[in-house]
Amino acid sequence: MFASAPFRLADANSASFGAAQLAAPAALETAGRPFRLALVEDDPVLRRLLHRYFCGFSEFEWVVVADSAETLWRELTFSSAPDLLLLDLGLPGQSGLDALPDLVAHFPTLGVVVQSQTDKAEVIYQALTRGAHGFVVKAATPLPAYREALLAVAAGGTVLSPATTRKMLDYSHTVPAPSPPPLSEREHQVLEYLVMGQSEDFIAQALGLPAAGVAGCVARLTAKLRLTRPLASFSGLAFRGGVA
Repeated sequence: MFASAPFRLADANSASFGAAQLAAPAALETAGRPFRLALVEDDPVLRRLLHRYFCGFSEFEWVVVADSAETLWRELTFSSAPDLLLLDLGLPGQSGLDALPDLVAHFPTLGVVVQSQTDKAEVIYQALTRGAHGFVVKAATPLPAYREALLAVAAGGTVLSPATTRKMLDYSHTVPAPSPPPLSEREHQVLEYLVMGQSEDFIAQALGLPAAGVAGCVARLTAKLRLTRPLASFSGLAFRGGVA
């Protein structure tokens, strides 16, 4: 069912995502407990496979496994709020795309990785701009990559496969760009180090963050500032509350 294609964090340093405002949560704080995980997938075979796979890892605990967005909402009234959500886009009833804005509004710290059979750029773009923190294509994503994606999002990262990143970059150039959204305090901290020419590894150590968290922050900065060259190349420029 799954290809053994490689999977990694999006290399968003290489270009801008234009108008896309990548939403990524701050690193999740769970006070040492496992991440509460929810899954919405209408394919019963894949749903059972993912459920069984993640049962083998102590860093996750299931709170909801549902076959539709409507079932998810019902189950959430009886369970703890999830930290992470694997959300299928092609659902019966309310689609995953339509459910996304309400989910992230109701659970502001929720990290969402969407999965789909399609890799169309427009769908990827809509998912990311509606609040998803990662996008995986089912047939191209091996099971260990699902775990990698969820852990990266939990650390504050934004997760895309290399092929998905390229589609996003190409598509975003056709979309009018709005005014840049404001930077968070963490993004300001990372940006200050970047303009001093520091590496992501150095920043991770200095701020006590996981490498994936810094990579996700860099991705969001690149998108918010609509940069067209690597952030590291802006060393020496002064950013104060916006674009230099």
